[in-house]
Amino acid sequence: MTHPTDFPRDLNRPALPANLQNALWLAGLGLPVLPLREGKLPFGNCSACISSKGAGPCMCGDRPNMKFAGPCHCPAPCHGWAAATTDPDILTGPAWATAWRQAVAVAYHPGGAHLTVVDLDNPDVVAWARRTLPATKAVATTRGEHWIYRGAMQSANKVRPGVDIKSLKSYARWYGPGTGPITALPDVVRALVLREDSTRSPRGEVDSSSPARATWDRSVATGCRHNDTFVRTGLTRGLARIAACPEQGAGSTAYGVARFLANQHTTCPGPCGLEILGDQIIDVAVSVGVPEAYAARAVANGFNAVAVRAS
Repeated sequence: MTHPTDFPRDLNRPALPANLQNALWLAGLGLPVLPLREGKLPFGNCSACISSKGAGPCMCGDRPNMKFAGPCHCPAPCHGWAAATTDPDILTGPAWATAWRQAVAVAYHPGGAHLTVVDLDNPDVVAWARRTLPATKAVATTRGEHWIYRGAMQSANKVRPGVDIKSLKSYARWYGPGTGPITALPDVVRALVLREDSTRSPRGEVDSSSPARATWDRSVATGCRHNDTFVRTGLTRGLARIAACPEQGAGSTAYGVARFLANQHTTCPGPCGLEILGDQIIDVAVSVGVPEAYAARAVANGFNAVAVRAS
């Protein structure tokens, strides 16, 4: 892969700042980029975009912290991740010139390129990732590594000690091209936003127990295209995976099982009795110590992930 500094320069033109050269190269690869100032932070909003008292509305719809959807329309590099762009005219324009002269690093918006960065902050969590997560492109950082997956998801900080998820509505510092191929975003990473640290409560007892529930049969799945053996086999294997996590990971596994089962029924006219399958997943998760509310949320998120993708 050729880097911009490998090209001969036009000696009749002033040299661009090194960070801007990197930014233009990354933008050419399809990564929306922005400059970072001292402290690895985006540049502050310009005066026209600060929602100040009595000073008039913000140019970006009075949303200086980008809590609402939509790109940044200010000509300056305002609003953090939302300002990231691949447009070379904006990157080299006069409104960004001062920022590039002062920039100490380049950042990019992973979600804008349909990527997710798992930010591993120290060697211990890097070791955890190597044991737990599917291999993908790894980029060395100051203290740990960035693992980059293909696919976008919700961003979240501190999903477990030393681990942040950077994707939608977030930015990541560019440390270099890294090593290894980028692989597809796996369910185990999506499930990290459930913020599960352990299955059992500090005292080790089950948080709650579910009442007896109905079991899945053809009477609740009149619109399912699959036969009973297919559905029951998938469910049984999924429940066994959850039951095999008595100390840690049962909630995340419940999410993955729910998502897997829902994905099997995306072409069925319905109903398929997924709510009954979900109740059985919750019951097994509760049996190994997952709080019932947490298990129910994990299952709902797993079902909804497929529904959102299908829509």
